Amino acid sequence: MNGVSFSFSSLPHSVDALKALPEASLSTPFQTAALALLALCGFEQHKDESFAMLDFLKGPESVSVFEKQFLTERLSGKGYKVYSFFAGATPENGYTPSVPYSITVYENPYSFDHENWATLWVQSGGADSPRSIKLRKKPSTGEWFLNEIQCLSDIRLPVADDPWA
Repeated sequence: MNGVSFSFSSLPHSVDALKALPEASLSTPFQTAALALLALCGFEQHKDESFAMLDFLKGPESVSVFEKQFLTERLSGKGYKVYSFFAGATPENGYTPSVPYSITVYENPYSFDHENWATLWVQSGGADSPRSIKLRKKPSTGEWFLNEIQCLSDIRLPVADDPWA
């Protein structure tokens, strides 16, 4: 799989901070996928801001009630899942990523099977196989928007929380 890597000196905690990043041009699906994970980093502490950042990344759509419930269910008490996609984050270190925050978004031969759609992949330090993020291009603007975050299924527990470690 081919990958595109991104590096961030800090994590955004507001829509304005997210929009200030060069990747916020959303000119590639890789940028949008990376920003989606950044938007979720502070989910447990700042849920409303995370939803606002995701609204920006979804473009003409908003985060639905179902999506809000899904994210809350997947990330409550498990915020480490999002950090697991960043370089240096492993179960042994409690999924603490290296700084600057680096993430690689991958494509495979099937990522662009349908016009204006992309399924890209991210690798968690706590999972054996990559996880997907689905994106959609708006042809009139050329921007790529978030469609579905499919990468948040459970991963290995942080060693400090694992009674079997």
